[in-house]
Amino acid sequence: MKGVSEDFLKQQQELVSKHVAEADLVITTALIPGRKAPVLVTEEMVKKMRFGSVIVDMAVEQGGNCVLSELNQTVVKHGVTIIGEANIPSLLPLNASDLYAKNVQTFLLHLATKDGFKWEMEEEITKGALVVYDGVSRLK
Repeated sequence: MKGVSEDFLKQQQELVSKHVAEADLVITTALIPGRKAPVLVTEEMVKKMRFGSVIVDMAVEQGGNCVLSELNQTVVKHGVTIIGEANIPSLLPLNASDLYAKNVQTFLLHLATKDGFKWEMEEEITKGALVVYDGVSRLK
């Protein structure tokens, strides 16, 4: 597989520049197997972004799609947070598990007291969660 021409990249950057400046979040993923990642977000583009915006550069292991990305670092440049974690997918399962566990805990604490479960049949969360109660289907 071969890369694209410099002219194509320049035209792409011009088109992307306007959209990047208006975005609060930019996620880049462009890779060319066996080659350095193409630069899609220049420093000038970052400077035009709103303060507090975020760039997630998922091509950082191959040089990055943003010129300001730093491998395995989260940095703030020109008021923009740039996340350059090399293996973001490996970080997600822990966060997803923590979030799921917190949701289950909150749900169970909502349904229970120290004496056991409280079944408030007209309360929205209880009503929406029960499928069967006392041998009778709650589905409509």
